[in-house]
Amino acid sequence: MNETHDDGQGERLSKRMAALGLASRREADEWIAAGWVKVNGRPAVLGLRVGPDARIEIDPRAHREQAQRMTVLLHKPIGYVSGQAEDGHQPAVTLVRHENRWAEDRMRANVASLRGLAPAGRLDIDSTGLLVLTQDGRIARTLIGEDSHVEKEYLVRVQRAQPGPGPLLPAEGLARLQFGLELDGRALKPAKVSWANEDQLRFVLREGRKRQIRRMCELVGLEVTGLKRVRIGSVVLGKLPLGQWRYLRPDERF
Repeated sequence: MNETHDDGQGERLSKRMAALGLASRREADEWIAAGWVKVNGRPAVLGLRVGPDARIEIDPRAHREQAQRMTVLLHKPIGYVSGQAEDGHQPAVTLVRHENRWAEDRMRANVASLRGLAPAGRLDIDSTGLLVLTQDGRIARTLIGEDSHVEKEYLVRVQRAQPGPGPLLPAEGLARLQFGLELDGRALKPAKVSWANEDQLRFVLREGRKRQIRRMCELVGLEVTGLKRVRIGSVVLGKLPLGQWRYLRPDERF
């Protein structure tokens, strides 16, 4: 029987592994259960707590398994939900089929290996653009973890909520979008907001509250008539056609 070598102090091994970027917490627990993790030379067990100087060793089989986990980029159309099916609307993952793969995707991969894809972040049912679906817990943590700082860029078409004279959005309104608004009693992080053209704003955010951009615009007297996410980190939507998907390339990093 393996010893737990757990004195009740320190933090859970799976949490430490996630903090070190070795695996997601779920992956870490899977590896521990499979016997692929050692701490200070001894096999780890689920629930083990470790101190700050613990030496963590990972079996190469775990890294090989991790490397096989797939991530895809989807150009989500309006009318699909990001997560589970709701109110009769299909989840976006149902579009990840052979016939919807972008013809210009040059990655060699097996479409049959894409079971278990989960969205790493949301995109509202009435929004379109870049959606990441992944089997890799590290990518999910990078994009939606509590300490995530990955930029997300949107093109947002707007109109006045109420007809009136003057500019579509006065300078002070633009300044409020950039900093000074709050939602649900909490201040928003600073945002980069600028005009892309005469009726379209460019938003760059580092957070993702529910329907955040639409609600921000409402606070400055604007109504959103179209919203498209075009970038997550350094990964761009580019020429990926609406309703189609491609594999994340090895050279792409969020």
